[in-house]
This record gives sequence, C-alpha cells and structure tokens, in this order.
Amino acid sequence: MSGPTIYVLSDSLGETAEAVSKAAASQFEEEFKIVKVPKISDEEDIKRVVEKARGKDCVLFYTLVRPNLRKFLKEQADEASIPRLDILSPAIEALITISKTSPRLEVGAGRRVNRDYFHRIEALNFAVKHDDGRNVRDLKKADIVLIGVSRTSKTPLAMYLAYRGLKVANIPIVPGIEPPRELFEISPEKIVGLTIDADFLISVRERRLGSLGSPRNGYVEKRDILREIDYAESIMRRMGCTVINVTHRAVEETASEILRHYS
Repeated sequence: MSGPTIYVLSDSLGETAEAVSKAAASQFEEEFKIVKVPKISDEEDIKRVVEKARGKDCVLFYTLVRPNLRKFLKEQADEASIPRLDILSPAIEALITISKTSPRLEVGAGRRVNRDYFHRIEALNFAVKHDDGRNVRDLKKADIVLIGVSRTSKTPLAMYLAYRGLKVANIPIVPGIEPPRELFEISPEKIVGLTIDADFLISVRERRLGSLGSPRNGYVEKRDILREIDYAESIMRRMGCTVINVTHRAVEETASEILRHYS
C-alpha cells in the first residue's frame, strides 16, 4: 500500500516547495511520495492535479505567483477537501506591508537574482540533509547549529533561517545519549540552544500524540520531560552557547532573535 502523497505545484520549477516538502516529510517515520508538477500555466493544469488527489491521502504544496491561479487552486482544493499549503504568498504579503513598491508577480523572477537564489537553495538543501542529527561530520560547514529536546521547533526554525540564506543543522538532545563529538569541535558561537517550559512542552507533545492516535507514554510525562530539559540545559551550559527559551514563541520571533545575535 502506497503512503501519503505531497503534490508540489509551481508556475516555475517548484524547487522551493519541493525542498520544504522534503524537510516536513523527514519528520515522519512513514514514507511520503513527492510528486512535482512544475510550469503550471492555467486552470486546467490545476484541475488535473486536484482530480488525481481527490479522495486520497494527499496534500498540495504550492508556489504560484499569479493571484488568479492561487485563488483557483484554493477553491478547487477546498471543494475537494484536500489539505493545501501556500508557501509563497504569505512571504509576499508580509513584504507588501513594509515595501514602498508593489510586487512584480513575475513567474521565475527569483531565478534572475541568480547568486542569492542559488545560495538560498543551497542553504535549504543543507538544512534538509542536516536535519535531526544527520551528517554530523559536516557540522563545521554550518553557519548555525540548533540543539534542543524534541518538539522545540528545531526543524521549522532551521528551514526559516535557510530561507534567509543561512546553512543550519539541528541536533536533538536526548537524556543518556552523549551529543556527537563533532558538536564540541565547532565554535560555541555557532550553536544555539533551544529550551522550553515543561508544561508547555507537555501540551505540544500531547497534541502531537493525539494527531498520530498514539497513547500517552514517557514522551509526555512531566517527570521525564523535566529530566530531558535539565539534561539539555546542562549540555548547553557545558558548551557555553546562546540559549533561547521558545515557550509561546512563534518560529519567526525566535529566528529574529537569532538573526540579531548573528548580524
């Protein structure tokens, strides 16, 4: 039986949406099929994808510049009860609030800024390949290394910072398991420890278990969580790294603090 499918739609090449989908999928043990559909040019292209996804375990990730195509995809996906994620337009809308000019809404415009564009793609690929403690031998190549217990937003934070062109790795801290020696071989100025209040972490993890239909276990027991946090904070003190408490903080807030620290 095939696993759930992520359709990646774009009126350009779809590389950004594909990178985000891979990073998100890497957080799950089951395998996701990623189907990239680039060069979306009209409503018929969108209809074909929606019909393929209708009634199946699918989600649509998309970067569509043209407002009419975004609106049409939203309507079609909602009518078919297909989950969707618009990756590009929230960023454009945020920029509109601070920009003195209007967006060009030009397909593929990002590729004209060749150096910055490919630098971000490289950073996104780095974040994907170095997510959740993978490829620690390359830690010296990272601009920032995030550490913390499970569910402290390490992966979404790494992806957000990668969009800003930073190469970010993240490493989970687990009680009783010594962090990789490579972590101690890099400058503590590169390392950011993410800590969190125990009660808030319990609520985050309970929601996660609920979404998976899993029973309660030590993952959400306060005694075990306090031990996790104490152990992680002891590692952070040992390294002498910057520590940020992410309790009740949006990813953007934490990212802004990190960027201020590294600017």
